[in-house]
Amino acid sequence: MVTNTESESRKLLGRLRDTMAEEAAGQARLDKITHLTADSMGTEVCSIYLFRDAETLELCASQGLKAEAVHQTRMKLGEGLVGRVARTGKTINTADAPAERGFRYMPETGEEIYSSFLGVPIQRLGSKVGVLVVQSKQKREFTSDEIYALEVVAMVLAEMTELGAFVGEGAALKARHTQSMLFRGGTAQEGSAMGRVWLHEPRVVVTNPVADDPEKERVRLLEAVEKLRVSVDEMLADTPGEGDHAQVLEAYRMFANSKGWLRRMEEDIARGLSAEASVEKEQSTARARMSQVSDPYLRDRLHDLDDLSNRLLRILTGQGRQTGAELPEDPILIARNIGPAELLEYNRKLKAVVLEEGSVGSHAAIVARALAIPLVIHADRITNEALNGDQILVDGDQGIVHLRPDETVVSAFRDKLAMQAKAQERYTTIRDKECISADGQRVHLLMNAGLMADLPSLDSSGAEGVGLFRTELQFLIRNKMPQRTELADLYAQVLDAAGGKRVIFRTLDIGSDKVLPYMRKVDEPNPALGWRAIRVALDRPGVMRMQLQALVRAANGRPLTLMFPFIAQYDEYARAREEMEKVLARERRLGHPVPSKLEVGTMLETPSLAFASRRFFDEVEFLSIGGNDLKQFFFAADRENELVRRRYDTLNVSFLTFLESIIHRCAQSKTPLSFCGEDAGRPIEALVLAALGLRTLSMRPASIGPVKSLIMRYSLKEVRDVIEESRLRGDQSVRQAVMEYLRDNS
Repeated sequence: MVTNTESESRKLLGRLRDTMAEEAAGQARLDKITHLTADSMGTEVCSIYLFRDAETLELCASQGLKAEAVHQTRMKLGEGLVGRVARTGKTINTADAPAERGFRYMPETGEEIYSSFLGVPIQRLGSKVGVLVVQSKQKREFTSDEIYALEVVAMVLAEMTELGAFVGEGAALKARHTQSMLFRGGTAQEGSAMGRVWLHEPRVVVTNPVADDPEKERVRLLEAVEKLRVSVDEMLADTPGEGDHAQVLEAYRMFANSKGWLRRMEEDIARGLSAEASVEKEQSTARARMSQVSDPYLRDRLHDLDDLSNRLLRILTGQGRQTGAELPEDPILIARNIGPAELLEYNRKLKAVVLEEGSVGSHAAIVARALAIPLVIHADRITNEALNGDQILVDGDQGIVHLRPDETVVSAFRDKLAMQAKAQERYTTIRDKECISADGQRVHLLMNAGLMADLPSLDSSGAEGVGLFRTELQFLIRNKMPQRTELADLYAQVLDAAGGKRVIFRTLDIGSDKVLPYMRKVDEPNPALGWRAIRVALDRPGVMRMQLQALVRAANGRPLTLMFPFIAQYDEYARAREEMEKVLARERRLGHPVPSKLEVGTMLETPSLAFASRRFFDEVEFLSIGGNDLKQFFFAADRENELVRRRYDTLNVSFLTFLESIIHRCAQSKTPLSFCGEDAGRPIEALVLAALGLRTLSMRPASIGPVKSLIMRYSLKEVRDVIEESRLRGDQSVRQAVMEYLRDNS
């Protein structure tokens, strides 16, 4: 049965649709909408406020307020009741607006005679567009049906704004997706790139927000939901194990079968929305909630609902991923988030990646480092703003993205890229030279890798070997555990491609932020300090033995070097080494060749290992300082947390003093020592590390040239003297002193 409220709502939406279909300027359409809405709601006033920039709202149309106030009245986000609705994304319904907290009187509007106020946000998929307001002289609160009706109008306004129905003069009426935008995110992989947007999930555009036949739309919705349920059931049936993928799909199944979710969409249709618009209205509501929820579990569930809505919209509109658009020559990938396998499918075609979510230790970041492409994370709402083909500039060093930049920004960015290209040309002249400082100290520069595709960089970068080969990538990009023969073939190819240069294989480093899709995820309050890396391997030795066997068979009698991750105490190293010896003994019994030379080391990533017994330092064959983890544990600053991860400097005196103690212990026991991590690839940091006595550094291939160039130009003894002077002065960090030395001696 259709209620009178639903019938009135459909009538209003029908009038709005007719207004949209008329040949008229954007301003004329807005004016007519305010008139229609005020008439339908029985109010003296209806006003539309739109954003002219990220922080400012402008009155763009009004029925009832003074005409001269239109395009003159502006307010900041959070200012007055309208600004409060815009800032919070929540409805304000009050019978006495002047008495409401935060009320601000705008004398030019003549609104002082109106008591009642109802304001609802105009938003699309979590992106704020403006505020829709009705006011009346009579003191009363608006009913829930009236609020709902205004929300539906706001939703249609948002959709029509997206489609460019209100384009006109002035900043607030500019066409969407045409303005220059700046996004400040976080750096997950350094580097700069210029290119064109390629959306990982193409935009779904709803072109028919209003429908004539509610029953027909309801049937379309039910049929699409049934298709969705079947597809989720099929995906769940095809998903092995009980890992994260299965849990996500179970959440999908729960939402797809949610009676409340379906009922709300059916109610929207009864009030005049199309099936597509009803789905998008629910999706926008979910995204608005998502922005206000801090609990990670609830955010994940809202993400599940958001993904499900996207799937349902694609079924209804027929707008799948295959849009017919061709990948541009210089694609920069834009996505909310992306898995490692999906990112690898693009291979090396991408110039850069920009994500709304992600983290510095995420799977996507690991792959981006392996592909040596810039990655910016936490670029909030960029998927709502970017269109395929838009020009985009990515500054991975600063975590900044310029979308549709103006020519002055493009020119400055081109200059920056040209300077970097010249520097790279200069680095090629020293590529084959040994890295020897001005005072004759030899420093060995190695590269980090994780894919076969990385290995060509071994020669082109000038690296002397691979200081870290991340073996977990081959586990992360599969939906099931790789076979031993697969791994042995891969590791053999890596050794072949290295051409006799040393490759240090790090055994499987999973857990924390690296969760295998086919293994049950363990809920932990602090995963970085939890069940990860060697702890998982020792508790589940079957996978560890399989990997060690694959490595031994890949060597096929050649030298083999491997290291265990996240060793915190001697006992863990001893047990891991014992597993290695068991594997060697078994391979000998089977008649298989064993490595002609075997070196087994560990990563030093926990402060505790620096204070291990002398026995450990005497037994271990080499150590590699894992700078990323060691620094976060030393400063108690989670490197996934943007609030604290940049607060502490690698060149802090206390951290350098701690590193010196490790260098000293290794010198006493004659244990080879290297430093591996992001800081090894930053020229200033690398120079200081070398001056402290670290003579082997491992970094991303692109960093080798800049690091080698700087080290070769300066005396490590002089840099060491600068460090000592800074320490004696009581400086917290030696960075400033070293920078001044470099400037004075450039």
